[in-house]
Amino acid sequence: MATLQKIRSKGPLLVIILGLALFAFIAEEAMRSIQSASNESRQQVGEIYGEGVSVHEFQNLVDEYLDVIKFTSGNATFNDEQVAQIRDQVWNTYVNNQLIEKECEKLGLTVTDAEVQAIITTGNSPLLMQTPFRNEQTGRFDANLLKKFLADYESMKANLAQMPAEYIDYYQSLYNYWMFIEKSLRQDCLNQKYQTLLTKAVSTNKVATQVAFDNRTNESEIVVAALPYSTINDTEVTVEESELKAKFNEQKEAFKQLADSRDIKYIDIQVKASAEDKVALDKEMEEAAQALVAGGDIAKIVREYGSTIAYSAIPVSKNIFPTDISSKFDSLAAGEMKAPFFYAGDNTMNIIKMVGKVTAPDSVQIRQIQVTGADIAAINKTADSIMTALKNGIAFDSIAKKYNQTGEKTWITSRDYEGGYMNDENLKFIKTITSAPVNKIEKIDFAQGSIIAQVTDRRAMITKYDVAVIKRPIEFSKETYAKAYNDFSQFVASNPSLEDIELNAIKNGYNLLERKNMFSNEHTVAGVRGTRDVLRWIFNEDTEVGDISPLYECGDNDHMLIVILTGTHDAGYLKLNDVKEYLEQEVIKDKKAEMLKEKLANVKTVADAAKVEGVITDTIKHVTFSAPTFVVKTGSSEPLISAIAAKTEKGGVTVPVKGNGAVYIVEVLEKGKTAETFDAKKETTQQETLNLRGISRFINELYEKAEIEDNRYLFF
Repeated sequence: MATLQKIRSKGPLLVIILGLALFAFIAEEAMRSIQSASNESRQQVGEIYGEGVSVHEFQNLVDEYLDVIKFTSGNATFNDEQVAQIRDQVWNTYVNNQLIEKECEKLGLTVTDAEVQAIITTGNSPLLMQTPFRNEQTGRFDANLLKKFLADYESMKANLAQMPAEYIDYYQSLYNYWMFIEKSLRQDCLNQKYQTLLTKAVSTNKVATQVAFDNRTNESEIVVAALPYSTINDTEVTVEESELKAKFNEQKEAFKQLADSRDIKYIDIQVKASAEDKVALDKEMEEAAQALVAGGDIAKIVREYGSTIAYSAIPVSKNIFPTDISSKFDSLAAGEMKAPFFYAGDNTMNIIKMVGKVTAPDSVQIRQIQVTGADIAAINKTADSIMTALKNGIAFDSIAKKYNQTGEKTWITSRDYEGGYMNDENLKFIKTITSAPVNKIEKIDFAQGSIIAQVTDRRAMITKYDVAVIKRPIEFSKETYAKAYNDFSQFVASNPSLEDIELNAIKNGYNLLERKNMFSNEHTVAGVRGTRDVLRWIFNEDTEVGDISPLYECGDNDHMLIVILTGTHDAGYLKLNDVKEYLEQEVIKDKKAEMLKEKLANVKTVADAAKVEGVITDTIKHVTFSAPTFVVKTGSSEPLISAIAAKTEKGGVTVPVKGNGAVYIVEVLEKGKTAETFDAKKETTQQETLNLRGISRFINELYEKAEIEDNRYLFF
């Protein structure tokens, strides 16, 4: 009881303590939740309709598409620019699909499995024509070939232990490719449904098609008198702030952007080889030439002297070499050498030694049986058994089927192996099949097995070259780069503000350049590779106008870059000051147009107008309403002239009108019509196509409503 009473006496204190403990627990959980949400948001490449797109999800889509490209093109490697383009394509496709799916969900539009199957069965989709499942005779997609493959794929999965690794890889790659095509078919069908729904809302009619035909086929021959805006100096025109505001409001919708942008100024320097660097390279190339003359291990010499073109242990065709090299081959006899020479096209020094020339097939057709076993003895025993059976007349494909292989004939061309790395086993295989006569059966032994191969055909006998090439870029040395870095670093340190840099850049040999309205999805800054960190700095929320970036080393380790942030523009309408220069020019043009119209106010004909100082005349034929008129003498495209000419009778003369490049008076000399005849069906189709193009712009409206954020620059 005493203890209980003691506890009761401290009741209020305990309540406070328990309350604090409970608050601490809740706060801790809240912090964990906030940190978790923050971490999750930091792993998002963007947002669509407020829903985050994780970097993991996006990368999976990119990897999927990369695999598709690799499978269809045979290209296994991509440079940074190509990968960036692929990411852009994946992102744009993903966003568009999400936008349309959202609208279709509201409308109840879906694509059923039965509809997808009907598309596959019909086989008319362009997507299906990109697959390997085409009938060789008709060239069309064949659903039966697809069904056979899917059945073979399931059979392969059930017998993986008996299948060669390369077959498993191929079947899996082809299956993944088909899954991508099937997914794309479903999405394409949904998109078409939505577009069809929109198209039905905008139809054409007989009147509209006739008008469109007339606008295209009725033409005029005109003569124009033009008084260009350049005849009045800009300094003769004053612009008021109220006029700028009025022009801004007039064109406001043109100043709307869907994403944040930045204005920057920057200095980009590219380090180049010094005179001392060039002398050092000349010396090395002379040594390389002497080594090639002396003979020895050619591959080693080429490698040790740092050639960008590796020596091939087998003769190769000339088309794998750059043109500046291959163009010299035919003028060199075996054993001859072209000593060090400079090629400005890629800024290199070059040596060519023609070791020899042979005539060899560009393509060989082979069939093969792969032999595996528990050990070398077992492999040799099986291989010898196969060779004996073949010599005794047993059909090649029958033996292949016995070992769960097709033995089908396959063409191998020079481009399949030339120019790439080949290990000793690959080299052995290529040498054997390219030198073997037709129908001869060869047993080719490797470390892990053997191949029984037969060359069944050879085509396109061409000259191939055993040639050593040493190609060396004229590059800067470490010392040259260090000097350039130290000089630039000192300049940046001595000029801590934009005003200082603007004042002293040219004095120190640097060019300060400007870029306005830069967006984060541009991947590079100043067109220089490896500037992702610079892009992040520019769009970082902590970077303020006037800030100078760190000195970045970028490009192919040959560029140095500093950036100054000079302006920020949020998504939405730009501010008047952001487009002030453009607005000033527009207002000046308007005022000049009024001044020039006054000069031409009393003119009744083009001939009279030609007497006015500064007027130039130009005769233009085949002017139609459906296409803007290009006036050669003013160098400007003038849609208004097309409209005026179409509505003016023969012999008619217009009042002075404001164009893009001048104030014009238009006189119609002739009216005519092209020889084209009216085809109602054709015109209807053309109008529907134009309507569809117009409707396709709906994606911009959806994009704006979705409030899309693109933060890919933070990750890639």
